[in-house]
Amino acid sequence: MAALRILILCLFAISAVYAHNITEILSDYPEYSQFNSYLSQTKLADEINVRQTITVLVLNNAAMDDLTSKHSLSVVKNELSLHILLDYYDPKKLHSVSKGTTLTTTLYQTTGNAPGNLGFVNITDLKGGAVGFGSAEPGSKLDSTYVKSVKQIPYNISVLEISKPITAQSILTAKSSNVNVTALLEKAGCKTFAALIVSSGVLKVYESQIDKGLTIFAPNDEAFKAKGVPDLSKLSNAELVSLLQYHALNSYTSKGSLKTTKDSISTLATSGAGKYDLTATSSGDEVVLHTGVDDSRISGVVLDSTPLVIFTVDNVLLPKELFGKSPSPAPAPAPESETPSPAPISTPIPAPASEAPAPITSSPPSPATETPESSPADAPAVKSENSSSDNTAGVVEAPALLKSLPLVSIVTALVFLS
Repeated sequence: MAALRILILCLFAISAVYAHNITEILSDYPEYSQFNSYLSQTKLADEINVRQTITVLVLNNAAMDDLTSKHSLSVVKNELSLHILLDYYDPKKLHSVSKGTTLTTTLYQTTGNAPGNLGFVNITDLKGGAVGFGSAEPGSKLDSTYVKSVKQIPYNISVLEISKPITAQSILTAKSSNVNVTALLEKAGCKTFAALIVSSGVLKVYESQIDKGLTIFAPNDEAFKAKGVPDLSKLSNAELVSLLQYHALNSYTSKGSLKTTKDSISTLATSGAGKYDLTATSSGDEVVLHTGVDDSRISGVVLDSTPLVIFTVDNVLLPKELFGKSPSPAPAPAPESETPSPAPISTPIPAPASEAPAPITSSPPSPATETPESSPADAPAVKSENSSSDNTAGVVEAPALLKSLPLVSIVTALVFLS
């Protein structure tokens, strides 16, 4: 009985931890599809789902357009962190805040990059029943208001819509972190790949894409030495650039997202529909990339920090646009028969009239034709000149007769049994 109680308590604890899923909740509301998508891209959804008490201030698609069209993915992530309150607020509680105003902690406060009150949001009960939201950073405006309740699971999660993004000037103007991509690659055992992106100029393409979101698949040094890898020195500079851009996606794509992706994936080299794309399949925690020429397994994670993720892969990704489709295997040779097949029997061709045998005279008769002892045992016997035409026909039709014997035997047996 004690063991049963412990089991029940454990199940209750697990259910409490995983009592909500923000992605599933918002999937029922298409007007918040962009907000939901960015929660997944930035991994904020994972942080929301593991917390027992949370309030999410959602934005509709129009409000999200205003935010995402002007700022990088890293800024968007930090801004959305201000929309995740580490407390439970439903409409009733919003209108009954102590003294009409309060500061509440947000998820951004937990990042360690929020000096002063930057990680807090000001909630104020305005006159006329309206409720305002704004950053607690000095000088910020209280210009976002409560719109409606979306979903509540008391007192676990509350989802409320607000009119516009909660913005903090320090977050909007923050400089992008300077990530040393080549240093990370070299440390991860991808020195050859790092040298190629530097010499070809592709590194600059990567760096210009980071703020918008970038995923890199870096082959390790052993991958370039593997059997079957083409001689890259024979590629033109344009082809080499396409090959290296093929090893990156123009978005932040986590390993979890790759596991669930069923469609073709565009790369930085993609110039049209179906051009320079790849696909991904997964089994358990393993993800394999398919190019149409070869396959490569994601073997490790060098960096995973929105908006940049760098994976290591086992093989160089070879696009079919440069290296064609994988060759079809050569057909296996037919097995040799242990017993040589007998030569086919053919109908003898009659000799011309001018070569007809002369009438029998007093000359000695020709000796009978015999099979030479050196001939193979299964070689066909030579027909005697004295054989009649009927016998010849019998020899020609023998195989057909033999083939029909089993069928005749079966039919006879069936007639007998009936």
